[in-house]
Amino acid sequence: MVEAGPANLGFAAQHTLLERVRAWLPAGVEVLFCADRFYPSVDLFRWLEAQPGWHDRLRLKGNLTVDPGFGDITTTGALAAGQTERYLLNVWLFNQGVPTNLAIGQEAGHPEPWIIAMNDRPNRATVRDYASRWGIEPMFSDFKSRGFQLEDTQLQAADRLDRWLLIMALAMHWCVRIGQEDARDHPTPLEKKTQTQTDPEHWTFRKLARSAVSWFTRGLRVLERRLQMELPLPPFYPICPVMRN
Repeated sequence: MVEAGPANLGFAAQHTLLERVRAWLPAGVEVLFCADRFYPSVDLFRWLEAQPGWHDRLRLKGNLTVDPGFGDITTTGALAAGQTERYLLNVWLFNQGVPTNLAIGQEAGHPEPWIIAMNDRPNRATVRDYASRWGIEPMFSDFKSRGFQLEDTQLQAADRLDRWLLIMALAMHWCVRIGQEDARDHPTPLEKKTQTQTDPEHWTFRKLARSAVSWFTRGLRVLERRLQMELPLPPFYPICPVMRN
């Protein structure tokens, strides 16, 4: 069943979902668990600590109490202030003293740093693990407000939702492939300019970054435009020359 509500449901709801997902996993499997800064809590940390083979990457807010093991008790934001890269082992979070490790990193052009708690040794590689979640965020947007409007279906029955998710997954594959092909075969005038430009700081790259859309959105627009113009739709999958013969 799908329920509407705030992003942070509290640990009680998280625990129900986590236990259900854990039951699906094969025994002995390694798990990378990433969470945005609205989710970490004392209870979540303690639950993760009890899961063998789970590796957590939890982004933190800057107002959390932390004992770094030196100096005074401070906040995560104070530890990150002025830092572009910093790694701290064996710190204690919250007033309850939850043990973890911290990685702090801030890339140029980003307004605030990443403050990431993890149960592995913090370094650049383990920080990049957290970045893998950004591959999931666009998919959620494509399924919902920026794409297929899943929330508007008001589906609640699990079997119907399963079938609809399968249809959306196939449709997403179609849109992404069409978007890739459109970018390759029909580049915009601005995209053509960047192809011949060697200076990464040139204004064309900045303008393209502001106007760029995902392959999914580009492909969806191509399909919608062809439907509106009553033109044939591209095939769901490319036809191999061998198949034509």
